[in-house]
Amino acid sequence: MGYQKAVWGMIGLNTLFLCLLFGSRILAEEPICTPKKNETEVLTELGVMETASGGQRVIDCFLLERNVDSSRMNLSETDLEVLWKIVEAEAGGEDQKGKELVANVVLNRVKSPEFPDTVKAVVYQKDAHAVQFSPVADGRIEKVVVSDSTREAVESVLNGKDESEGALYFVARKKADPVGLQWFDNQLDFLFCHGGHEFFK
Repeated sequence: MGYQKAVWGMIGLNTLFLCLLFGSRILAEEPICTPKKNETEVLTELGVMETASGGQRVIDCFLLERNVDSSRMNLSETDLEVLWKIVEAEAGGEDQKGKELVANVVLNRVKSPEFPDTVKAVVYQKDAHAVQFSPVADGRIEKVVVSDSTREAVESVLNGKDESEGALYFVARKKADPVGLQWFDNQLDFLFCHGGHEFFK
């Protein structure tokens, strides 16, 4: 009897040792990953290796990079700066939606085959020696100080916000030249008004 107990004791100890050995190997080779549960954020990169209290390595999968909308329109630094400036110059006194609509018109032109394919080229485009945007003509675009609200409006548009109904033109009727207004009224389709601007397609 004493012999049998000793044998079973040895088998039990060996089994426990093997379980501990293979268990620690699995934990070392397959780190624990605990991502945040947030549907608006996308895991794009694994975090830094950390050490848990038990000594095993644990991968921190919390976000290093946020990607809220994979369809976000990305611009070059130059185009982004020009977009900020034209929105500030044209709609600095408008509400957030007014600024977003001006940004939308510029980007609608970039996407349209009828206009140049970069923001800078659209904003500085000349047609029969006439510029498309009055702040370019009078130099205001180079003098504006871009506000945080303008940057936020542009960011919102780059992330997909668009209530422009495809508008390619806008005009401030009270400030516009009467001859120019006739062209808007006779050649374009009126869409809607917002703030101090009328939008056309």
